[in-house]
Amino acid sequence: MRGGCLLFIALLLIGLLFTGVAPAFAAGTAGRMTPEEETSISIYKQASPSVVNITTTTMVQDFFSVYPQKGSGSGTIITPDGFVLTNYHVVEDATEIGVTMIDGTKYPAKFIGADQDNDIAVIKIITDSNTAFKAIEMGVSESLQVGQHVYAIGNPFGLNSTMTRGIVSALGRPLTTGSGKVIDNVIQTDAAINPGNSGGPLIETSGKMIGITTAIFTPTGGNVGIGFAIPINVARALVPDLIKHGKIRRPWIGIVGVPLWEKLSKALGLPVGTGVLVSQVVQDSPAHKVGIRGGNKPVEISGTVIYLGGDIIVEAGGVKIHSLQDLTKALKDKKPRDVIAIKLIRGSQMIVVNCVVELKS
Repeated sequence: MRGGCLLFIALLLIGLLFTGVAPAFAAGTAGRMTPEEETSISIYKQASPSVVNITTTTMVQDFFSVYPQKGSGSGTIITPDGFVLTNYHVVEDATEIGVTMIDGTKYPAKFIGADQDNDIAVIKIITDSNTAFKAIEMGVSESLQVGQHVYAIGNPFGLNSTMTRGIVSALGRPLTTGSGKVIDNVIQTDAAINPGNSGGPLIETSGKMIGITTAIFTPTGGNVGIGFAIPINVARALVPDLIKHGKIRRPWIGIVGVPLWEKLSKALGLPVGTGVLVSQVVQDSPAHKVGIRGGNKPVEISGTVIYLGGDIIVEAGGVKIHSLQDLTKALKDKKPRDVIAIKLIRGSQMIVVNCVVELKS
């Protein structure tokens, strides 16, 4: 009976083969792709040649000796002549830097410049030939929406040219870097990001880069669906200075300030509880030119000497000033020769000065 059943099944398959049903069955859905799959494949083909694996050597000193330590991360080619955008923490203190292309070609690279505050760095591929590298196209991160599909390409755990997909989970997140600085307006995504992805691109469905993957939140050491990327608009603003000067020139008025709080203000007998006390004014700086005054009475607080008697900044450009961070934010988007109105407490008087902003490295 069993042999008869097997014979029947065999004859049935032969019949299907001759009627043309079997080839269709054998092919199944091979070759058919959903629109989402086609988009993913297109993005990978378009963007992956611009993504490199970065390897570094850093000299580490312990109690007994100095020894080399290897590291790795990702980066994105942003110009045809080989400038690469990555995270500062990927290349920090590196004595040797190398990049590996998607086809396995290796090049040495050199450090160009970095902005530690935003965890951004630029390196340059070194080559004797006139190689034209494939640069990624940068998008605009300001128009991102929560729920939008995004893709991350990088080298997690050294696995070259890996792509993952997710959505924008949140916008405007603050992220504290390893140096303790806070980066505002970071992109949160659930696209899988793991060690080694750092410095690689976060890409929207048009294939344009809209962020630099920089960190993950993880209680276990692996991806748990909470990753962060620095918006590309931040990088756009910083890259020209990094390439030209190797560092960032920021809006500056030329003061040494001390943040005030209620207890300190009361102890010093100051007329306001919060603001920034001008301890010193840099000679020939914008603040000096408009008559902002520093202090002249040195006192030591927690081992630091500050000077009392100077102006207290309470508002700048319409922004209430409670801390040095507030003053930095008020100046953040200013360009050279922009004028900013600064409201000061001088003695018992409130005065306003119009200060011309300069850029300072």
